[in-house]
Amino acid sequence: MKLLSLRRLNLLIGGVLVGLLVGCALIGQFYTPYKPIDVDLFARYAAPSAQHWFGTDEFGRDVFSRIVAGAGVSMTVSICSVLFALLAGTVIGTVSGFFGGWLDRIVMVFIDALMAFPGLLLALGIMVVLGPSKWGVVLALGLAYTPSVTRIARGGALTLRQRDFVVASQTMGNGSLWTLCRHVLPNSMAPLLVFSTSLFGSALLAESALSFLGLGVPPPSPTWGGMLADSRTAIDHAIWLVVFPGASISLALLGINLFGDGVRDLLDPRMKGVSA
Repeated sequence: MKLLSLRRLNLLIGGVLVGLLVGCALIGQFYTPYKPIDVDLFARYAAPSAQHWFGTDEFGRDVFSRIVAGAGVSMTVSICSVLFALLAGTVIGTVSGFFGGWLDRIVMVFIDALMAFPGLLLALGIMVVLGPSKWGVVLALGLAYTPSVTRIARGGALTLRQRDFVVASQTMGNGSLWTLCRHVLPNSMAPLLVFSTSLFGSALLAESALSFLGLGVPPPSPTWGGMLADSRTAIDHAIWLVVFPGASISLALLGINLFGDGVRDLLDPRMKGVSA
């Protein structure tokens, strides 16, 4: 019973934190207390107050407004990156695993070669070539995470193609493409959806890391990683410039991980009925 309550608590806390992240991202597209890129040199390095809840930075820009606006940037990049990886990886992995043979061997040679590089390192190399831009980050992270999705989708297809309902569909004369789309793909989506939650957290962290290194979304668009990078020269006298962007990243990752654990427990049939 305690274990069941703990899983529900994780899902609840994670859902609240993810909801706050989504809410900030949506609200930040239409309203912020101050314009995130407005400069006010008379308010440089203002401490947190009733006027500026999270203080101001070296250009007098409101930190709270920039964090709210930066949530939208991080959400957009992370979601688009995950969708890119899921779409490409699912198609490649499912087709490769279902048909097998020489196609599967060729695909897996390329996938194994890409997986030899850490995802962030691969994305970093792509961004060096493409240069800083929002959609460049999406492409880089999407390509970096596609191999992991491909392997999961391929594993599901390899298992399902031997199942009785798939064999029966082929025996009835249904084409391979119809069987793949009607039976194999829907039954392999659960592990991919669970994996996408952890992938979303990784994408958000990677986007912040690329922005911190100056290879993410270019200024003046506010990003959490870029705000951390800008705060390095003022950490001794304006600690809020480090605390609030760093706390935003930490809370977002905590919420995504807790929510992902809860979703995994709901979708995993092995966890049903487990109460102790």
